Amino acid sequence: MTDDELPELRASDADRERVAEQLRDALAEGRLDMEEFEERLEATYKARTYGELTPITRDLPGPAAVAPISMVKQPAESGSWAGRIVGGEGSSSWGVAILSGFERKGRWTVPRRFNSFAFMGGGEIDLREANFADREVVINCVAVMGGMNVVVPPGVEVVVRGIGVMGGFDHREEGQPGEPGAPRVIVTGFAFWGGVGVERKLTRAERLRIKEERRQEKLERKAARKELQGSQASQGDGLGDMYDALDEARDLIRERHEERRERHEERRERHRERREERHRRRHGGY
Repeated sequence: MTDDELPELRASDADRERVAEQLRDALAEGRLDMEEFEERLEATYKARTYGELTPITRDLPGPAAVAPISMVKQPAESGSWAGRIVGGEGSSSWGVAILSGFERKGRWTVPRRFNSFAFMGGGEIDLREANFADREVVINCVAVMGGMNVVVPPGVEVVVRGIGVMGGFDHREEGQPGEPGAPRVIVTGFAFWGGVGVERKLTRAERLRIKEERRQEKLERKAARKELQGSQASQGDGLGDMYDALDEARDLIRERHEERRERHEERRERHRERREERHRRRHGGY
């Protein structure tokens, strides 16, 4: 059976992730602008059936310029991390920032050892959407009067072994056990009058997915309460009203917390961009 013959079949999280991955590839290749990407990504995580998912990528080529990806069920992979340990040499093995900046982010392959150097500059090494050449990789950072930031996804084990002289390495993400099959990231190196930060963050797409899941859970709870109220109508509406109030308060607290966290991340990002812009102006655009 083809995808068009199964419009009402319910889609799984893995189906939605395959579509989201194709959208990210299209954004990186310039086939979609950011506004189109965000609109389609939001529609992807809201989609409940194949019939809703299929049109999202109908006008996009799949991997290696083949037809759009199939929505028909395929055997599940052995683990969510299995496909990200790809072997090989890595797509980039070093980064240098001298009176400037560098970044490695998006879809790239982390080698077994990535070396980076910053002198009066900065760098960002983002592993959230990266593949890994091995189950254990080393990120070696040397920062002299500069700084670097290593961003890892949830589930990855982090070990920090760097040495700081009038500078330092961030150890806050150590101690959390990794998920089964997840890579181990060792951050090492040397910081002199500088620093190396390590933080654990979700991608924006993952945050949108979690937000949508919570919204669906809220709708399902409300539907269940209405059904309960209907079956207990003889007891009055007091119990249902109490449940509604408690649920609304819990959702409000959660939303406020998420908003504060997102604003904090946005402020950090704007601060970093302003710092890099001042650095470029101060050093003639380099």
